[in-house]
This record gives sequence, structure tokens and C-alpha cells, in this order.
Amino acid sequence: MVNSIAATALLLSYLLPYVSPKMFSLLSVLSLAVPILIVVNVLFLLYWIILLNKKGLLSFIVLMLGISHVSSLYKLGGTSTPEEDLEYDFSIMSYNVHSFNRFAWIDSETIPQDISRLVKEEKPDIFCAQEFYNNPDIDFSQYKYKYENFKNDNGELALVIFSKFPIVNKGSLELKKTNNNIIFSDIATQNDTIRVYNIHLQSHKISSQTNALAKADSQKLLKRIRISFEKQQEQTEMLIEHMKTSPYKNIIMGDFNNTAYSYVYKQIKSNGFQDAFKKAGSGFGKTFKFELFPVRIDFILVPNDYEVVSFKSFDEEFSDHYPIFSRIKF
Repeated sequence: MVNSIAATALLLSYLLPYVSPKMFSLLSVLSLAVPILIVVNVLFLLYWIILLNKKGLLSFIVLMLGISHVSSLYKLGGTSTPEEDLEYDFSIMSYNVHSFNRFAWIDSETIPQDISRLVKEEKPDIFCAQEFYNNPDIDFSQYKYKYENFKNDNGELALVIFSKFPIVNKGSLELKKTNNNIIFSDIATQNDTIRVYNIHLQSHKISSQTNALAKADSQKLLKRIRISFEKQQEQTEMLIEHMKTSPYKNIIMGDFNNTAYSYVYKQIKSNGFQDAFKKAGSGFGKTFKFELFPVRIDFILVPNDYEVVSFKSFDEEFSDHYPIFSRIKF
């Protein structure tokens, strides 16, 4: 019975990317639970296989029908070529730095220096940061060019695009009634000019701690998430319209505050993009520290006709997010 419910719920979740949050906002909230449904069905499949029981066919069929969903949660393989032998045109990194631990969420006094060191070690040609704060201990002096946009009223948190290549144009979509935002820079690389979007879609403002979630008022929590999903849809529509005016190929990086099973992810990706993790990543590719299950809400999307040479996610806990890094070839 429980197996049937889990399988049916997962099957229905395959429709979620096609459901507009403005029409069915409550249903869209279920996209956050898709990783749990996948794991539960995998466990049922393994259980029935061990017992040599044909009941496992139900979960097997449902999982196979949504193989793209499964590969969004866990990816086998990844590049086996040594990094020094990889041929690529430029490298990119995205990281929600959570204001460099400004309010001591993490028990460490060296977070700004740790993040600076990590970025210097990985040497991305283009680095997009979300929730950026001008901490005196950070050092990104390796970047000659940058565009930072302080969206919130107190002028403290920003979206920033750092680049080793010249930035020839830049701008902000100036999202209304929110501290979240979308910015872009036109960057003249050695071989071509590209437009890079650094996005931070509407936050849900929910805790990643299970204890805090258990204590939260469920009705207020659901209402807040429904509202944020609707705002994400509006912000996504603005992004898509803006991309249509771009004279260059677009690359999108940042914190979507939503999963690969969501409406907003599908809407953005369907405009000619490929997910760098799904092309060259491995493992769970988690990007957000959540107690219940691995969560991937930060993405690097590149044009379908680009080659994703490599993709890497990190385990360093310098923020509530984990950085992601990719090498790209035109």
C-alpha cells in the first residue's frame, strides 16, 4: 500500500514542471519533496529485489519513466580526464556566500579567507556570487573586472559578477518588492562575447534544520512558500523576456531557490540550455545544506551548442550553500 502511494506520488510529480505556480501554487510546493519520493521508491525497489518479489516492478517502471528526474538527483560518472589535460575555453563558478558568515552562523572566524582561498585555488575565469557582503577580509584581487549590484535598501548584500575578461556591458533587472535580483554582464572572452546572468530568485525563508521546520506553523509556512513560488514565476518570466533581447549567447548561473523538478527551472532551461551538472557532474551534486536530503537549487546552465567539459560541486561548508564549478568549450 505504502509502495503504491509513493510510486503514484512520484508519477504525479513528473507533471509539476508543467504546472504554473500562479494557477496551482500549492501543487508547486510538492516539487520540494520530489527528492524524498525518488529515494523512497529506490528503497522500495531494492527491498523487493532482495526478496525476489515482482512487486518491485512498480517502483522500477515509475523510476524509469522519470529517468531525467532521477539523474537530476544523482548522476553516475563524470569526467575521468585529469584536470591538467582538459581542453576548454573558459571556466565558471557560482556560489551563494551567505554574506561570508557575517552573523556567525558557522562556528569559524576564517570564512571570508576560506572562501577567498577556495576561489583562488579553483581559478574560475568568471565567478558569480550571491548574497555578497563587502567583508574587509575577502580578496578577489585576481579579477580585473567586476560588476556588483546592491539591491537591498541598506546597501549591504549584493549580486556580483567577477571576470578575468573585459566586461563590455552590464545591467540589472531590478526585481520589485524583494531583496532578490537578477544581474547580467556581457563579457568579451578570448574567442567570443557572452552574456552571463547571475540570478538569485525569490527566497522561501525556511529553515534547513528539521527541528525548526517541525516547530513552524504549517499554514503560515505553506502560505509563504506559495507566495515565493508565484514571485519566482514572475521573476523567471522577466528573465526570459530579457534574454530575448541579448545580442549574445546566454549563460545562467546562480541560486534558483528551487529544484530541477520545478516549473521555473523547466521554463528557463527550455530556452536552449543544458544543465552542466547533468552533462558532466557526478554524485548528488548537492548545493544547499539541508538536513533531510541532498538539495540541488544552484545551477549552471549553458547553451545547448556549448560543450560542458567538466563539472564539480564541493563539500566545503563555508556557507549554507556549496559552490559549483564548470569548464566550458565553445
